[in-house]
Amino acid sequence: MPNALNWFEIPVTDFARAKTFYESVLGITITPLQMGGATMGMLSSDPHAVGGAIVCGEGAAPSQDGTMVYLNGGEDLAPMLARVQAAGGQVAVPKTEIGNDFGFFAHFVDTEGNKVGLHSMQ
Repeated sequence: MPNALNWFEIPVTDFARAKTFYESVLGITITPLQMGGATMGMLSSDPHAVGGAIVCGEGAAPSQDGTMVYLNGGEDLAPMLARVQAAGGQVAVPKTEIGNDFGFFAHFVDTEGNKVGLHSMQ
């Protein structure tokens, strides 16, 4: 098993609002996709890497409790984190060094009420 994680979903209640937020923060374009009764927006769909999506549909309940997903912050998470507030989110934990050469992390609360992490080595 090369990765402990192979897929993640970030629940959202307002797909358009969440799409705009994540496009702004991550600097990507998200294309809506209907899957059964849910609307999904792929954050990563590389078949050779961990993938994930924002998901709006039955049972999608944003939360600041429970499992936390850490998104790849690139070389330095600071530019992404700097876009959080302007995109309508809140920085919950600023860029913080982990120690032991494990890089840096930060937490933010998205427009839907999810607490999400960022990680980078610088």
